[in-house]
Amino acid sequence: MTATARADAREIVSAVVDPEMPMLTLDDLGVIRRVDVDGDAVTVTITPTYSGCPAIEEMRHDVSASLSAAGYGPVEMRTVFSPPWSTDWISDDGRRKLAEAGIAPPGRVGPRATGPIPLTLTAPSPDVRCPHCGAPTTEEFSHFGPTACTSLRRCPSCQEPFEHMKEI
Repeated sequence: MTATARADAREIVSAVVDPEMPMLTLDDLGVIRRVDVDGDAVTVTITPTYSGCPAIEEMRHDVSASLSAAGYGPVEMRTVFSPPWSTDWISDDGRRKLAEAGIAPPGRVGPRATGPIPLTLTAPSPDVRCPHCGAPTTEEFSHFGPTACTSLRRCPSCQEPFEHMKEI
């Protein structure tokens, strides 16, 4: 295949929708590491949002099905865990889409420290802005939402409940 076909495969993979947050594509979510084309065969490398992500099998299936529907031959799906995915990999467009869907996007966590990871017993208290009215202060009422990646919060200003995608 030509370089144009390679770009097409990347475009096809990038447009696949995340099964848990359908307002985001896998490209918005930042889980696509590589798309390699060799003849009509495609190898796609992805990094799940965490090692136990329940959506990874669905992602693999949807990517393979999209490439097969576009006429590509065998599709190999590879999963890599290093470097680990971070919410910092969510694109600006993805953050905008989350907010438009009423989900507060995660804050930026910055670069990870290398070496041993210090553990604390105190959960961070993120400042989460309300995606509905923009109020800077909101309250968490459940650490887990419909997915493990989200928490449930409410805004004392507009009284609206909403999901917040947790920082990782």
